[in-house]
Amino acid sequence: MREGEGQDILLLHGYLSKKESFYYQIKFLSRFYRVTAPDFPAFGASAPITSAWSVGDYCDWLDKFIKAAGLNKPVIIAHSFGARVAIKYLSSRPCAAEKLIITGGAGIVKPRSKKYLRRVKAYRIVKKFFPKLAEKKFGSKEYRTLPPVMRESYKKIVNEDLKDCAKEIRCKTLLLYGADDTVTPADEEGKIFNSLIPCSELKILQGGHFCFSENPAPFNDAVYKFLNGD
Repeated sequence: MREGEGQDILLLHGYLSKKESFYYQIKFLSRFYRVTAPDFPAFGASAPITSAWSVGDYCDWLDKFIKAAGLNKPVIIAHSFGARVAIKYLSSRPCAAEKLIITGGAGIVKPRSKKYLRRVKAYRIVKKFFPKLAEKKFGSKEYRTLPPVMRESYKKIVNEDLKDCAKEIRCKTLLLYGADDTVTPADEEGKIFNSLIPCSELKILQGGHFCFSENPAPFNDAVYKFLNGD
């Protein structure tokens, strides 16, 4: 999807989401910029993946997409999983984006609790003898909805800690997190990324993990001001 003219803006959606999640941003930003919003492979209208992709695989796809789409050092706006891809992508390509905007960004692997470790141990035991039961009873609700290849991809994605990648980002970055986000809380992911990304600013907005679609006006206003140096 592409709308508008001017400086390139690239929108990267979250996991199990699609480009249409940025509906309000596409309509607003395309008044001033050339906005491009793809579906990641395996999501939206894109073809499914046939092997378990990692964040790095999605970065390789993104590099090819940017070149094929003729995007010139775009501003990247990335949500949740899309932020994982953007952070890793820009960590090795410091001049690939003009600016970066992260909303509900994921990619911090927190210390595992004893309860979590016990559950993992139980999962491995059950999986050894009753694999179908293990897949049905263990894991997050999001994980249990996925087909086998996507489950393996999901595990690769969520178990990669991107703190070191965040330290390598050199473009000016705006972090926008919802005050009620329980998926990637501002007091956790938001503040950690803010401390790691050198030229970053953290702002807390009303709303949850999808604050950009729940309350688009303040989100769009913050983006516009950031892009125009206000």
